[in-house]
Amino acid sequence: MDLFEHRRRELQKTDAPLAARMRPRTLDEFVGQEHIVGQGKLLRRAIESDKLFSSIILWGPPGTGKTTLATIIANTTKSHFETISAVTAGVADIRRLIADAKERRGMHGTRTIVLVDEIHRFNKAQQDALLPHVEDGTIILIGATTENPYFEVISALVSRSRVFQLKSLDDDQVAALLRRAIADQERGYGNLKLEIADDALAHLVDISGGDARSALNALELAVGSTPPGDDGIVRLDLTVAEEAIQRRAIRYDRAGDEHYDTISAFIKSVRGSDPDAALYWLARMIYAGEDPKFIMRRLLILAAEDIGLADPAGIIVASSCARALEWCGLPEAQFHLAEATLYLATAPKSNSCIAYFKALEEVEREGKIEVPNHLKDSSRDGKALGHGKDYKYPHDFPGHHVEQHYLPERLRGKRFYAPSDQGREKDIAARLKKWREGEGERGSAGAGEKK
Repeated sequence: MDLFEHRRRELQKTDAPLAARMRPRTLDEFVGQEHIVGQGKLLRRAIESDKLFSSIILWGPPGTGKTTLATIIANTTKSHFETISAVTAGVADIRRLIADAKERRGMHGTRTIVLVDEIHRFNKAQQDALLPHVEDGTIILIGATTENPYFEVISALVSRSRVFQLKSLDDDQVAALLRRAIADQERGYGNLKLEIADDALAHLVDISGGDARSALNALELAVGSTPPGDDGIVRLDLTVAEEAIQRRAIRYDRAGDEHYDTISAFIKSVRGSDPDAALYWLARMIYAGEDPKFIMRRLLILAAEDIGLADPAGIIVASSCARALEWCGLPEAQFHLAEATLYLATAPKSNSCIAYFKALEEVEREGKIEVPNHLKDSSRDGKALGHGKDYKYPHDFPGHHVEQHYLPERLRGKRFYAPSDQGREKDIAARLKKWREGEGERGSAGAGEKK
């Protein structure tokens, strides 16, 4: 290392963004991801023993520690460590890197570990250029990506790597990182007279959405833009925190009353066919950081519970939007949440599917009742026991319908399903009424027996 490089690194300690300065240097400093780097876990053992022999792909949302884990590996390993960005690197850069790795291995016997940040941004040709050198061990690849590698990374590269999925940090973990930055005298604000209000810290945590980098950037902006008071103390209150993250805090506790009250208002607005109110409550939940999958799950339930056969396309639209949410994620999936909400709010309503629970009550009340003989399976015991005898196959009759009994004798005439007069169910009601009018009469003779 020459004097210029030494000077650059010294300046970086103070001039780098807070998130970069506070990046954990060891696994003991690392916060979160206990499922992959907790005590005794495979990846932790490999890092601590410097025996990372196979390539890995670190997949997770922004700010969850992908680059940090790679940096810890770089600080721990005796192998040569290289970093390239898929955003700026091309095939020529890869070839140069591979040539250097081969020379290093041949002359000194030193392995090369390569971090490819945002590996999903490499096109197929660039990923193909890495493949043979990963396969023959010329390099150990660490791919970092926010996208699903099973879709965005070529299958040959994925099959030669171990995929580790990182999860968003929880609130306590983000809060711990912020407090560490406030207290750290070497890399953080420990030498500064700094006070942060509890609600201000909570706001930075809530809005970060489990992204440690976002929370630290907001803290840095808040500290840098707030002058000290007459007593020399920099005080960060909720107003400063809101300005730092450019979003106003709203009262919303994802584990308390606001969570349940707001989703209740949302569902009741959709059920009540008020698209404007439904969109408002949807926006409020998304703004406050509610889990979009939780919202979509409630819409899927509503599509069957409150719309049902009045508009069978409701469940199709909701299911398609739920799938799109899985693929796209926020912020883009706000369109799919809005589409599902608007479709269901403006669809005709029916709660006729509640008929199932009436049938369930009957089952609980009556207990086990034998299946009528003509409805039993005739393929096994038809000849010996007469199972299936006198069953009339509907497709052998005009209109593909024949009058016959399908309920047990004890429940004959029992009604569970009562179609509404809304939407498509109006036609179902008319058709069902016609079929039910002749119930109790025997159908025409001559139908073939079907199992």
